[in-house]
Amino acid sequence: MGLLTTLRKQKLKDREMRILMLGLDNAGKTSIVRALLHKDVREVTPTLGFAISSVPYESYTLNIWDVGGQLSLRPFWRNYYEKTDALIWVVDATALNRLSDCRAELDAVVSDDRLTGAGLLVLVNKIDAVVRTSIVATVRKALNIDKITNHTCNIIPCSAYSGENLELALSWTVDEVKQRLYMFG
Repeated sequence: MGLLTTLRKQKLKDREMRILMLGLDNAGKTSIVRALLHKDVREVTPTLGFAISSVPYESYTLNIWDVGGQLSLRPFWRNYYEKTDALIWVVDATALNRLSDCRAELDAVVSDDRLTGAGLLVLVNKIDAVVRTSIVATVRKALNIDKITNHTCNIIPCSAYSGENLELALSWTVDEVKQRLYMFG
C-alpha cells in the first residue's frame, strides 16, 4: 500500500478538509467565514494573524484557516500551506484598482510547491456593491486565472453580506477535493 493510498484512507476516515482562505486585506475573508457560520457580518474587525473555523458541509467538516491579508502579514502566509486541500482566494470587487497587487500575491502563493494540486477557488466578493457587468471576466483576466496550470481553478462572484453564491462556493470546493482525495479507482 502506497503512502498516497494511506493518506487518502486517513482523510476518508476523518472526513475533514483543510481550506486556506487568503487575499488582500479588506477583501471580506472573515465576513465570508462568518456568513458560512450564519453569524452577523455587519461588523467585522480585520483578522490579525489567523482564525480557524469549522464549517459543517454535507458529511464533511471544513476547517477554514482565515489568514489576515495585511501587507505585514503576507510574508507569513507560507507558514499555513502545509496539508492544505483547497485554497480560496478572495478578491474585493469594489477595489479593482488593487488587482495588480492581488495578482502578484496570488502568483507567489500558487507557485509554492506545498500548494501544488490544491484546488483554487477565486471568490469575487462584494458583488452586491458593484455593477456586475463583466466583473468576473475582468478579475479572471487581471489575475491570469487561465494561465494557472498546477491547480484546478474556478472563479465565482459572491457576497458575504447577502450570502449570494456561498453555497455554490462550498459545493465546488468540496466536490473538487472529493474528486482528488476521497475517490479511489
